[in-house]
Amino acid sequence: MGHIGRRGLLAAAGALSVLAVTGDAATASPVRRGKAKRELRGMWLASVANRDWPSRPGLSADEQKAQLLAHLDTAVRRRLNAVVFQVRPTADALWPSPYEPWSQYLTGVQGRDPGWDPLGTAVEEAHRRGLELHAWFNPYRVANHTDPSRLVESHPARVHPDWVLPYGGKLYYNPGLPEVRSFVQDAMLDAVERYAVDAVHWDDYFYPYPVAGQVFDDDEAFARHGGGFPDRAAWRRDNTDRLVSETAQRIRAVRKNGKKVRFGISPFGVWRNAATDPLGSPTRAGVQTYDDLHADTRKWVREGWIDYIVPQLYWNIGFEAADYAKLVPWWARTVRGTGVDLYVGEALYKAGDPAQPAAWQDPAELSRHLTFAEDFPQVRGHVFFSAKEVAADRVGAMDRVVADHYPDRVRPPA
Repeated sequence: MGHIGRRGLLAAAGALSVLAVTGDAATASPVRRGKAKRELRGMWLASVANRDWPSRPGLSADEQKAQLLAHLDTAVRRRLNAVVFQVRPTADALWPSPYEPWSQYLTGVQGRDPGWDPLGTAVEEAHRRGLELHAWFNPYRVANHTDPSRLVESHPARVHPDWVLPYGGKLYYNPGLPEVRSFVQDAMLDAVERYAVDAVHWDDYFYPYPVAGQVFDDDEAFARHGGGFPDRAAWRRDNTDRLVSETAQRIRAVRKNGKKVRFGISPFGVWRNAATDPLGSPTRAGVQTYDDLHADTRKWVREGWIDYIVPQLYWNIGFEAADYAKLVPWWARTVRGTGVDLYVGEALYKAGDPAQPAAWQDPAELSRHLTFAEDFPQVRGHVFFSAKEVAADRVGAMDRVVADHYPDRVRPPA
C-alpha cells in the first residue's frame, strides 16, 4: 500500500525529525461521551507483500478464507464498521478480472487462480457482519521490482511495454498516457460493476514518491501531451486530476444504475506547507502531495470530485514538523462546506514501535487523537493502519481506543 515503507520514504526525503512530545501536548484531554450516532470506524486490510493478508502466499483456499474471515471478525470485535480491503495491490487482482492477472500474493505465482473469489467473499461476509467493504486499489504501481520479464506473459505491462516506467526500484504505469488512465479505470471499475462494494478507495500513490538522484523519465509523454502547460509539474498534476475527475464521473454513472458506491482517497497528510503556500498547513514536512506526488488533494475536495477523504495523519500530538493537533484543524477547514466527509487516517502501526518517538510508547496516544478530533464536527470517523495491528495491538492502544470511544457499534455515515 501507499502506507508501506512510509518511514523509509520520509527519512529519505528528510521529512520529519524525531522529536519528543512536549509536556503540554502529552496531557490527555478527558474522554467525552455523547458522540455522533454515526461515524466511520475503519481499518485497512493490506495484501501487498502479504502485509496483513494472506499471511503468506501459497496457502490453500480454505486457509486464505479462514484468515480473511478472522480479520472481519476482529473488526466486529473492535466495534468497527468498515474494512478497506486492498484488492489491486500491484496492477493485479483479487477477483477474476478480465483485465489483469490474479495477484501473486495469493498463490505465490502471478496469474494462478487461487480457486476462490476473495473480493466476492469479502463483500458478502463483510455485509453479513454489518461491515462496509471499501475496495482499495492502487492505480499505477505495477510491481515492486523493475524486471518486466518477471510479470506473467499476458500482463498488460508486457503487452504494452511503452506504458511502463521503472523508478525507485519499482515499475509504474505512466500517468501521462491517456490510454493508461483509461485502462486503469476500466480495470478498477470492473470490480465495482461486478460486486456490491461500498466504495472505491485509493491510497497516497499517484506519481511516485521522490527518490534522490533518480528521474521519472516521462520525457516522451510530456513531449506528446504536455503542450499548453507552463511546466512539467503542472502537466503532471493535470494528469492526476483527470484520473480523479474521470473516475468520479464513472462512479456517478454506476450510481445511476442503482449501486450505492462512494469514492474516497487517503492521501499523505500534508497538501502543502504554509511556507510554500499560504493556503497550506502549519507544517514543515519534507513531502508535499501537491509538489512531490503531483496530487492536488485540496482541489479534489473543493471541487467535490470525491465523497470522502482520509488524510494519513500519521504523527503524534506535538510532533513539531507535522503536528496532529495542527493538521486536523487544517483538514476540517478544507472540507467545511464541500459535502466531502473527513475521516482521519491513524497510525496504529506506530504504537509501541521502539523506533518511534516517545509519544507512541504511550498506549493512550491514539485515544487522545480521537478525543482531540471530537472538537471538529467535520471529522466523521477514523481509519486505522492496519488490520494486523488491530488484531495484535502490541501495547494496547487499540484496546484503549475501543474502551474510551467505541462503547457500542454504530452505523457509518449515511
